[in-house]
Amino acid sequence: MPDWLPEAAAAVLAAVFAITFHEAAHGYAALALGDDTAKRAGRISLNPIRHVDPFGTLLVPGLMVLGQVLTIGRVEAVFGWAKPVPVDFWALRNPRWGMVLVAAAGPGINAVLAFCSALLAHAVLAGQGLVGPEVAQFLLRFIALSILANLVLGLFNLMPLPPLDGGRIMVGLLPRAPAIALARVEPYGLMIVIGVLFLLPMAVPAWDPMAWFVRHIVAPAFDVVLLLAGLNAGR
Repeated sequence: MPDWLPEAAAAVLAAVFAITFHEAAHGYAALALGDDTAKRAGRISLNPIRHVDPFGTLLVPGLMVLGQVLTIGRVEAVFGWAKPVPVDFWALRNPRWGMVLVAAAGPGINAVLAFCSALLAHAVLAGQGLVGPEVAQFLLRFIALSILANLVLGLFNLMPLPPLDGGRIMVGLLPRAPAIALARVEPYGLMIVIGVLFLLPMAVPAWDPMAWFVRHIVAPAFDVVLLLAGLNAGR
């Protein structure tokens, strides 16, 4: 078995869990607030297959994992997305604030999962004598990748650009005129994100916003999660 295969498998599994819970959280929040569109579409589910987007869930994370393993021998960041959960914001009991809460549910569950993953490290460390050093090392690496995947997904989605969750939160919080202007960006938002973060760096090698995001936003958040979980923050 290639040395990089367990690392790649752990990274993909961590990303799938993060994306699945993120999308399901949107559906659960919408249902709790009065809209059953996601439920009727079968999207309130922890079955990853129901949320798979071939490009965003499989191809992009897979290429990121493979590229990092082949170039630097480890996985430092995984990014991906799933099929958007259908939500009829006008069916919510309070459409404006309901949109904010539904959008915040995804990053919110990612924050919870990152913290819970860190707490699991205590159990692995306590039981490493039972499972053996190799299994314990794999589990600890999976936990680290789970924290990382949840933080990358959750924090990235808080960017204030629709259709990202942060954009929808801003649409719900801004006054009417700027909210409408920002909402009109939504059909082009994903193309803007892909262009700025992944295509532009190919033309401008010095431009690497994803590396800046991981270094200056995700890494400090990673340390905070470890600290809150009672683990040493030094990686």
